[in-house]
Amino acid sequence: MLALGVLAQAAGAMFANAPAFLIPTLQSDYGVSLSRAGLIAAAPTLGFLVSLMAWGAVVDRIGERRVLVIGLSVTALASAGAALSQSFALLGVFLVLGGMAASSANAASGRVVVGWFPPERRGLAMGIRQMALPLGVAFAALTVPQIAESHGVGWALALPTAVTIIAAAACLLIVDPPRPTRAAAKESGLLDNPYRGRGMLWRIHGVSVLLVVPQYLVWTFMLVWLMTDRNWSAAAAGILITFTQLLGAAGRIGAGFWSDRVRSRMGPMRWVAVAAAVSMLAVALTDWLDSPAAVALMVIASVITTADNGLAFTAVAEIAGPYWSGRALGAQNTTQYVAATLVPPIFGGLIGLVSFPLTFAIAALFPLAAVPLVPEDPPERV
Repeated sequence: MLALGVLAQAAGAMFANAPAFLIPTLQSDYGVSLSRAGLIAAAPTLGFLVSLMAWGAVVDRIGERRVLVIGLSVTALASAGAALSQSFALLGVFLVLGGMAASSANAASGRVVVGWFPPERRGLAMGIRQMALPLGVAFAALTVPQIAESHGVGWALALPTAVTIIAAAACLLIVDPPRPTRAAAKESGLLDNPYRGRGMLWRIHGVSVLLVVPQYLVWTFMLVWLMTDRNWSAAAAGILITFTQLLGAAGRIGAGFWSDRVRSRMGPMRWVAVAAAVSMLAVALTDWLDSPAAVALMVIASVITTADNGLAFTAVAEIAGPYWSGRALGAQNTTQYVAATLVPPIFGGLIGLVSFPLTFAIAALFPLAAVPLVPEDPPERV
């Protein structure tokens, strides 16, 4: 079940992040500005934004397996439409539609993991599941830029089409995790709204929004930064980003294991926020000084800024319980994707206006603001 959850999430992540690696081709072949190319990169994220809450509610009602099979099948169709589209506008439309379908994997695959693992192993299991996102990005980074450069945007998008078809078929093997009957859940309070009269979940959502800003800044513009600011080739930059994403996957597993050992999700999350702020400031300083260390520090920042996701996701699912976790995880991802949708166009314009170093320094302020907002660990409801 864990492997299938990872595959489902990785397939959706590959589709959602592939457009970011089309930016150099869109600029060179279509003459698209960095800000406008950023809109294309953000199109799947916009689709995620408008559909995550709805998918979460559907998961709470009909279960994980059916949501994953339906959602990934529609993602494959939208990806095929994007690959075959002949206009900039149509490309954006299909990417938005694909993002709306791919978001089904977020809450559903998370619920599969939370439902099948006990609390003392859940942090590690969710860390493994959360590595699906950097794995999906890594696979896209390794393949999409080179395919786009050699064969064009259409062939580059044919790859996520194939991957999501395979994932949809594999999800037919998923078994929905057990949960108490509605009558038993009502007796134990698991049907009660976990948001009512409590600010804990909203604080976790807010912290995650602040921490996602440097994460998506690095993910979206690291390729462009390496090629334009550091004069790397597309192939070399893609290989480094792939390696970085694999390190990020290991970082998520490590953070989950750490949270199980210390019996805390929020303590490690607070330290990740501090480290994210420090690492982004270090990247800004070394890039401004034109130091070769900037590339190594960018790799470190990329790993650190992804490490919190599994911690927050696990905590939200534990607080919400089995009859609210779909909607709560949908809210968690929705608030994150609000920020993630805005990062590419806003920070793309900011890079053009004030340069990369100052943009990196500005991004460091977001995790710094998150540190005092991290709440104490709440009791579980699962």
